[in-house]
Amino acid sequence: MRILGVDPGSRLTGYGCVDSIGSKIRVVTHGVLKLANTSGKATIPLEERLLSIYHGLTDVIEETKPDILVIEKVFFAKNAVSALKLGQARGAAILTGMIHGLKIFEYSPNEVKLAIVGQGHADKDQVAKMIELMVGKQNFETSDASDGLALAICHTHFSRRSSLPYANALQSLQTASGRRKKKGNRLADALGITAEAVSGKRRVSADKLR
Repeated sequence: MRILGVDPGSRLTGYGCVDSIGSKIRVVTHGVLKLANTSGKATIPLEERLLSIYHGLTDVIEETKPDILVIEKVFFAKNAVSALKLGQARGAAILTGMIHGLKIFEYSPNEVKLAIVGQGHADKDQVAKMIELMVGKQNFETSDASDGLALAICHTHFSRRSSLPYANALQSLQTASGRRKKKGNRLADALGITAEAVSGKRRVSADKLR
């Protein structure tokens, strides 16, 4: 099964593709679609950036030929304008996947962090480092690329509901996500990796640049 994870944004859209082969994960590719300048006011109209998401993801899909597209769920942002732009970027990515006949799955940021690191408030550096512990050293262009890869890897775990040792860890993950707290076994534990292996801050407070 080949999975393409997409971390949508109106300025940078990250993506990561993996093959799920039995209990193993193989990285196919990852990268970033640069849609606009990342500092100051965006100089490229939003409608042009949305079209760039379609063209950029189309190129990635045609090159990697995934079966599934995984995308981050909508979350509530303090900045309403940023949230609206994020929603439009998500829509462009989902539509692109549907046009190419891909199955679409969605996970919240907390679900992804729980799956990768073992706790729902991990920061981006923790997520990136844990991914490298799972699949080997990666040269991520930006954190958008590692977030895209994290989405793809997260789905591999959820798709293994009937396989041990993932089943118990997945049940714990879903319980923790529903109650907004960490409980019991974790997917990182199932892989033999603990959150203590990841250095850095335990919480993140800054909103992601959109």
